[in-house]
Amino acid sequence: MPVISASGLARTFQTKQGPVEAVRGVDLRVAPGEILGFLGPNGAGKTTTLRMLMTLLPPTGGAATVAGHDLAGDPAGVRGAVGYVAQSGGVDPSVSVREELVTQGRLYRLTKPQAQARARELAADLGLTGLLDRRTGALSGGQRRRLDLAMGLTHRPAVLFLDEPTTGLDPGSRADLWELVRDLRDRHGTTVFLTTHYLDEADALADRIVVVDRGAVAAEGTPDALKRTYGGSARATLQDTFLAITGRGPAAADPAPVAV
Repeated sequence: MPVISASGLARTFQTKQGPVEAVRGVDLRVAPGEILGFLGPNGAGKTTTLRMLMTLLPPTGGAATVAGHDLAGDPAGVRGAVGYVAQSGGVDPSVSVREELVTQGRLYRLTKPQAQARARELAADLGLTGLLDRRTGALSGGQRRRLDLAMGLTHRPAVLFLDEPTTGLDPGSRADLWELVRDLRDRHGTTVFLTTHYLDEADALADRIVVVDRGAVAAEGTPDALKRTYGGSARATLQDTFLAITGRGPAAADPAPVAV
């Protein structure tokens, strides 16, 4: 059974200029323990799709289940089964790493001893043990992203949504985060839904890639299969393949009046 299943998922925004179809009937199947790269130009519908799957935005059409919970019928069940690491992060710079992790655990209704134990466990897994008493505002970019990842994993979610997780990181920190994501899949069986504009990142991390363009799925498959089909060979770059699929660069602006 897929961990994420969507059929005809759609979202239309009403604007002064008229309706805008941000997402137009997206079908998705994500297997347990899979790292899915969800790619597309700016304005393609990536963020809108992600927000719908996380119950942050109601669909105007279609249906979906996440970790066995129906998006429309059991949104609380969906929220309890997913973790989210936003591009901008969300830590309080004035508190320590330990305080931030324990507070996150308490928000997920762990007892204080349970939250403290979970904080130590996450710190050990993500290389934060020596930083537990450091103020989060004093962390480097790579350390802060590891903390963001730890917070998203506090409740042991079945699905982890990563939205542009390595934006602004140096190459070494990016490589470290890639290893952590692979470890989540290999050791814990976590399903990862990854959005990124770094095509080398998608090529290195994703078991399978879905490319969306203008609100619909334009292509999907393993990185090598997509490169063979659209790039001419498995040795083609994913960037050339992406351009062949969409006809636009990964950071190209969409003229649609609603940002998605």
